[in-house]
Amino acid sequence: MELEVIQNKIHEIRGYKVMLDFDLALLYGVENKRLKASVRRNIHRFPLDFMFEITEIEFANLRTKFSSSSYGGLRYMPFAFTEQGIAMLSSVLNSEKAIAVNISIIRAFVTFRQFSLTYNELKDRIIEIENQFPDIYKALNYLVDKDTNSITSTERTKIGYKK
Repeated sequence: MELEVIQNKIHEIRGYKVMLDFDLALLYGVENKRLKASVRRNIHRFPLDFMFEITEIEFANLRTKFSSSSYGGLRYMPFAFTEQGIAMLSSVLNSEKAIAVNISIIRAFVTFRQFSLTYNELKDRIIEIENQFPDIYKALNYLVDKDTNSITSTERTKIGYKK
């Protein structure tokens, strides 16, 4: 399973990186209603930080990223599974394919986490440099602001008919 395919199916909702039930059903090769039925039978395994049902507003914000069912929309709002919820899902869907797909999904989440850490380290390093050299930072900001102001405030000769 390619990591890029999985990473495109990871969304951020309520501050969590999640995958939606219909994307997971497609990856696992099961019907979405079977996946939801398995989750509902084992609902005690899925606390709110593992899985939650998204609201209509949250779904409307994500709607442009994927297509809905051929019946003119979804009948029920999808479940959103966090990384821990997906790991728990492997115990509910106990098949060879589910285990292999779960391993790939967990690797995709780990890749996201590593990128996030690298980005935060870079941000912290830039702030540290700004604090060490405040005069240079102020001078660079002044030059950037001066250039943007001079571009917008220059008067040009008007073109066209003059009265």
